[in-house]
Amino acid sequence: MKRLNPVTIVARDLPEAWWMCLREIQKKDESGDYLHPNYRIDTGSYEGSVRRQFDFVTIQILYPGTRPLIPDIPPGLGIPAPTSLEYVESYFSRYLMSNVIEAEETYTYGERIVGRAGTDDKNQIEEAIRIFKEGPGTNQVTLEVGMPSDIGSIDPPCLRLIDTRVADGRLHFYLYFRSWDLWGGLPSNLGGLQMMKEYMASEIGVDDGEIIAASKGLHLYDYSWDLAQIRAYGG
Repeated sequence: MKRLNPVTIVARDLPEAWWMCLREIQKKDESGDYLHPNYRIDTGSYEGSVRRQFDFVTIQILYPGTRPLIPDIPPGLGIPAPTSLEYVESYFSRYLMSNVIEAEETYTYGERIVGRAGTDDKNQIEEAIRIFKEGPGTNQVTLEVGMPSDIGSIDPPCLRLIDTRVADGRLHFYLYFRSWDLWGGLPSNLGGLQMMKEYMASEIGVDDGEIIAASKGLHLYDYSWDLAQIRAYGG
């Protein structure tokens, strides 16, 4: 019986975390087999395609506020960037901090976090700021994204929760993604969430802290394997 292969990565900043994950997910054993094997998608997004996936990964980012927030692509590699600062800024303001939802969308993270328009849902960001201002010594401030009804959804949210803590005068984020696209999703998601953390820390009156993110589904789709190989190893 094959055992699961959990991985821990400790990175200096967001671009390094992305790069280290790209290298780790492509590692092979002595026989030439991938340590993190391919996985065929039977149900869900990209059904029928193949992806390479970590069994479980924990990523600790020590200084996530270091600029730039997004990965760089050396010009000589000749491959597209996985995201842009403009997209990350839009993701932060539109998809995390706003409850605006378009007709074609079934949900947004912001709608879940900030609260649905026209309801008495609490704005979890503002509640978290209020609680930490009153007393930072608490483990109770968790921003919920996942809902019980998601179990029957054909497209449940990937980000399930944003747990938080103020320790040593710094605000830290603890994130859990049930499924997570490594190539384009991780740098965009973490860039936007870091901006959210900086906003909250400023409002609370504390310094910006670390990010620890975990997922049992961090993966590379087959379309991005060659791109990841080039960026991680130069070819």
